[in-house]
Amino acid sequence: MSFVYSYASFTDNGGREVNEDSIGVFKNCDNNCYILCDGLGGHGMGDVASSLIVDVFGKQFQRTDDVVNFLGDIFPYAQKQLMKEQIARNAKRKMKTTGVAIVTDDRNAYIGHIGDSRAYVFNRNKVKERTLDHSIPQMLVLSKEIKESEIRNHPERNSLLRVLGTEWEDNMYELAAPIPLKKTQAFLLCSDGFWELITEKEMCSQLKKAKDVQEWLDKMVEIVKENGIGREMDNFSAIAVWVDNIK
Repeated sequence: MSFVYSYASFTDNGGREVNEDSIGVFKNCDNNCYILCDGLGGHGMGDVASSLIVDVFGKQFQRTDDVVNFLGDIFPYAQKQLMKEQIARNAKRKMKTTGVAIVTDDRNAYIGHIGDSRAYVFNRNKVKERTLDHSIPQMLVLSKEIKESEIRNHPERNSLLRVLGTEWEDNMYELAAPIPLKKTQAFLLCSDGFWELITEKEMCSQLKKAKDVQEWLDKMVEIVKENGIGREMDNFSAIAVWVDNIK
């Protein structure tokens, strides 16, 4: 069984002067890499950090011959490159970013992430899997102190426990188990400025109604913008991917 992909991407400043989100889509023969990073504005130079990580992922993916192990290799490599750049720019307290990526070969999708930028996996118009945020609210959910629905409006929703650009005691990124493409309908990568303003139910509803991936993303963006009215919106970005099989 072979698979074909279509994708749409979007990024916007929201209510901020600088867009510190960066996105990238890269190909290597029939393999694909989708990457989204959200630079930490409060630390400074988040836009530089997110752009650097996307660039590193893209260049390395286009030359790799090991897609299966790519994410396990690239996250620590990208971390090292970012830390070197901090030193070169005399910016050791700056240049920090989240990162979430999906790569695909002819059988599986592989997901890796750090921070609170998310990857969602859909099948039959339902969320089958999503990455778990490296944040205080997510930890409170896992310890059953708050409900999942309370993450979006939690006062500490921007308190991250792991990011690229801080000293790592160990590899702090997280890799998901390989996801068979035959059980996958679509993927969504998005920054917190996006997922905070749209529910999973709304994502699925729009997926069911959309005629193509661009329409799906456009409708979700409309919801995010509408729900952001009257709020100081963060940068918000997303990459939507549809997977179709050819027997």
